Amino acid sequence: MNISKILASELAVELWQVEAALQLFSEGATVPFVARYRKEVTGELSDTKLRNLEERHSYLTELSDRQQAILKSIEEQGKLTDLLKSLILETDNKARLEDLYLPYKPKRRTKGQIAKEAGLEALAEALLTDPMLTPNIVAAKYLNPEHKIDTPENALEGARHILMERFVEHADLVEQLRVHVWQNGMLTSVVVKEKEQEGAKFLDYFDYKESIKKVPSHRALAVLRGQKAGFLRVEIALEEKDEHLAIQKIAQCFDIKNQNRPADSWLNQTVEWTWKIKLKLKIELDLITKVREASEEEAIKVFKDNLKNLLMAAPAGRRSVLGLDPGLRTGVKVVVIDETGKLLNYVTIFPHVPRNQWEESVQILAKLCATYGVALVSIGNGTASRESDKLVAEVIKKFPELNLTKIVVSESGASVYSASALASAEFPDLDVTYRGAVSIARRLQDPLAELVKIDPKAIGVGQYQHDVNQIKLGKGLEAVLEDCVNAVGADVNTASVPLLKSIAGLNETVANNIVQFREANGRFVNRTDIKKVPRLGEKTYQQAIGFLRITGGDNPLDASAVHPEAYPIIHKILEKTGLSIQALMGNIELLRTLKPQDFANEAFGLPTVQDILTELHKPGRDPRPEFKMVEFKEGIETLQDLKTDLILNGVVTNVTNFGAFVDIGVHQDGLVHISQLAEQFVSDPHKIVKVGQMVTVKVIEVDVARKRIQLSMRLGEVITPQERKMHQPASKSQSQSQSKSKSEPRGNTSMGDALAMAFSKK
Repeated sequence: MNISKILASELAVELWQVEAALQLFSEGATVPFVARYRKEVTGELSDTKLRNLEERHSYLTELSDRQQAILKSIEEQGKLTDLLKSLILETDNKARLEDLYLPYKPKRRTKGQIAKEAGLEALAEALLTDPMLTPNIVAAKYLNPEHKIDTPENALEGARHILMERFVEHADLVEQLRVHVWQNGMLTSVVVKEKEQEGAKFLDYFDYKESIKKVPSHRALAVLRGQKAGFLRVEIALEEKDEHLAIQKIAQCFDIKNQNRPADSWLNQTVEWTWKIKLKLKIELDLITKVREASEEEAIKVFKDNLKNLLMAAPAGRRSVLGLDPGLRTGVKVVVIDETGKLLNYVTIFPHVPRNQWEESVQILAKLCATYGVALVSIGNGTASRESDKLVAEVIKKFPELNLTKIVVSESGASVYSASALASAEFPDLDVTYRGAVSIARRLQDPLAELVKIDPKAIGVGQYQHDVNQIKLGKGLEAVLEDCVNAVGADVNTASVPLLKSIAGLNETVANNIVQFREANGRFVNRTDIKKVPRLGEKTYQQAIGFLRITGGDNPLDASAVHPEAYPIIHKILEKTGLSIQALMGNIELLRTLKPQDFANEAFGLPTVQDILTELHKPGRDPRPEFKMVEFKEGIETLQDLKTDLILNGVVTNVTNFGAFVDIGVHQDGLVHISQLAEQFVSDPHKIVKVGQMVTVKVIEVDVARKRIQLSMRLGEVITPQERKMHQPASKSQSQSQSKSKSEPRGNTSMGDALAMAFSKK
């Protein structure tokens, strides 16, 4: 197998690009480094293509290793032919590879093997090759009391098992049948008897049927979750004509016909048993595994997309922040942090029921803001969020001279951070509840720097993330984290260990060493100083240094994304312009007059020079968007306040394949179904919205009892009562009838299905 050629074909790039990237990876280069600083070497492969290349290379390498192990096993058996070897080496699919290996795979003693030991293989072969033989008569010649073959019926049963195993081990036949079932099979599920009440959250799948090749990933994962929980019985069903066609394919493969010859009936029954007892179950398991893996891949992609948007949310910047972790009975935990994120003060106030210390709380907040020069107030979006938002609004109204700005932020994962070893080490004497408030405050200043401290899987922006392969999910999320951190860069004099360890080339040990060296020796004044950090060798330095920033140091370039290896290019530019580096950086008019080709050479080609000039336009630029805020509508604080056709502002909190969830400030996210995301047809919600985006929505329907909110972004349309009824969550009888006919022109699943699935997860 030529892995590089396969990768080039799959990624639609040149072979030399693949080989160059793989060579860099083999030398220890990281994806962010290669994508940013080795563009000439790889022909400007993007970080996305490099990630795909790395992942597929791993898969194909595993496949190649498996091929070699299988070839060795078959060769040791003395059964390896040139044709078989060729088929194995040409296979680029693990399922097909295992099909080819099945006849030679060492296995426990089967009924077919036992029959062979009893001397019945000749009987099986005779009946298969000459259907004119009468089964009972010829079988009488193969009686073997020693092996308990006492009757012709026993002999025929053994012969049947031999043929069934032969049929099942025919790789090409299995592949044909797998394709046949994939094209025609229906994924079905029914509720397990007497589990109706216990499994009520899977109501939409109590009587469900959908083409297996078309089932969306979120529905597949929902069905499989119901099966795993023991509430649903799942299988792949074929119509009678397709069942018959599958049986015909087996018969045709072995030239078995029905011409009323003596052995025809016995042979055709053997074929039918092979399908119903052996092959159908095997193929069903194969295809359900295929659907599960594809659905998991899609779910992981959804999580990765959402996480990226969340991590790359706009930072408020270096401003002092008052952080509120709202609560009712236990009070509101309040912290003050300075512009660097350092904790200055903390207190608990009790403005809400049962204590109702409203006025006292207003005064405490005002005093804290005045004392510490607070500019922003960050309010967690959990319990008592809107009540606390109203409290801060009163502070702003009564004390306009404070010039406060309030923002409600997602507190997802704050409790995970507060109980972590990292938080304990940073705040050993601080109660965990205050640590959560610190996280809420800091994530307003810099969402990326704070969220890297939390396991990405604990940030609730996924779609059935607990049902997917956790190793794959973890690797995928870590890759997103690494790409985001390196896209922004890190100030080496202020960055935390979690932030530094995501920098290309660094690990937790080296990140800890950087922080310890900084604490012992003071701030770094230039990038060269970083080489003094223990265990930070030349290769690590090369990979990481372009993403590490030093502001206010000896060299202004150290605050930029220009790699030190490319500083000679800057010196050439300075010689040509006659300017100092301070005069050159940010001098947009002059920089626009420079021609990249004048400074390119063998070591640094046009892409690198163009990147350098772009960086000089705005050194250390942050790729994240400008900071903006959403204002929730006054007086809309609970589900009971919502009314049909109400127009509200909100923030997208999660995007799935069936729509987007939006926080509109009522303690329960609403669902904008895929059919309601835009005036035109939407195939992928991620093309319309992303996590953290501010949107305007219209309320379609509110179900207070079930805590479900249906929203629409089709603001220009009048939503008729009939449409509202169509999108209401289906009753049991409705869902059963709908499951028999899925015809939805605007999206992948009905809004009722989506709501049922979505809110069953909460």
